[in-house]
Amino acid sequence: MLKGQNTTTTVARARPYLQAVGVFLLVRLSGLVVLAILAGNRHRELFDVLKSWDGDWYLAIAQNGYDNVPARFVDAAGQRTPTTPLAFFPLYPMLIRVVSPITGSDSVAAALLVSLIAGCAAAAGIFRVARIVDQRPKTGLLLVALWGGAPMAITLSMAYTEALFTALAAWALVGVLERNWLLAGACTAAAGLVRPSASVLVGVVALAAIVAVFREGKSWQAMVCAVISPIGLFSWWGYVAKQTGSLTGWFDIQRQGWFSYFDGGRQTAQFFADILDTGNSVMETVTMLLVIGAVVLTFLIVFSRMPWPLWLYGGGTVFMVLVTAGITYSKARFLIPAFPLLIPVAQGLANRKRHTMIAAAVAFVLFGSWFSAYSLTAWTLAI
Repeated sequence: MLKGQNTTTTVARARPYLQAVGVFLLVRLSGLVVLAILAGNRHRELFDVLKSWDGDWYLAIAQNGYDNVPARFVDAAGQRTPTTPLAFFPLYPMLIRVVSPITGSDSVAAALLVSLIAGCAAAAGIFRVARIVDQRPKTGLLLVALWGGAPMAITLSMAYTEALFTALAAWALVGVLERNWLLAGACTAAAGLVRPSASVLVGVVALAAIVAVFREGKSWQAMVCAVISPIGLFSWWGYVAKQTGSLTGWFDIQRQGWFSYFDGGRQTAQFFADILDTGNSVMETVTMLLVIGAVVLTFLIVFSRMPWPLWLYGGGTVFMVLVTAGITYSKARFLIPAFPLLIPVAQGLANRKRHTMIAAAVAFVLFGSWFSAYSLTAWTLAI
């Protein structure tokens, strides 16, 4: 009888997370349907769209290694050097290579499978974060739906790193909030091998661990977390520095090849001024509005009662988007991992009547699905 009770308890505890994953899959399926319709209207294959832009680079690295990426792959400046592929972090292509045998050596299928699994893990982690902040399950489910259906969330279903990075970031923050420092440190170290925006996560997690050491006495787990959190990010930057012969090697590749560097927000301000003056395109106008919306949400979470690691991570991500020059149309995509920004929205919807809550969430997801599909099919430049 006791064994049966334990099984029932385990299933009951797992059910909310299965619901969160189910919501994520449903939202992403709706996004893929919209993308398939728009791609079909332009006579493009769905799987070809799902591996476009950065996806092609990750697939080429997974298939050939960094040293043998075909010469036809060039940077945003239209150039190519032996170190150009090093702009892309290694964990995602490594996982593609690991999973590839399962898909019959189909790298595209492997990449999408990695993103799918990571997206499900991210949904569970985001739900767990929401439960820590707000005990109501519907708040967590709404947060998952809003994140999974946000504008540019299509990258969660592409050969891109958004799903993998968000999964690691979400569980790192779970580790911080629940004082599971080894989980936080391990996830943060791994996130540092996925994308450069891990610098924000590294700072938040390491700071939280250091604060815990001083407040709670000698906690060896927190000390270990503070030490291992930067390992992934610094290891890759160090490797690229060795390959290029320059301490700033990775940053040089980014600046010269993708025009990405810290400029204090000058390019973002100029972009906003141009759009307000001319309103050139839907893509540019909506991107501007999304960034402005992220800034507003940052103020909301900073002045809320949310645990400080959440608002510092969310706000720090927005800050990096604002002060970094680069391909401006990618700014909406860079905001996808900043899921804590949506917590006040999820809480607000959870306080509404059921039909209002559902209608608002569905409208948001449909808009996000359309904009994501538009950015990949009608917009001709990189995202």
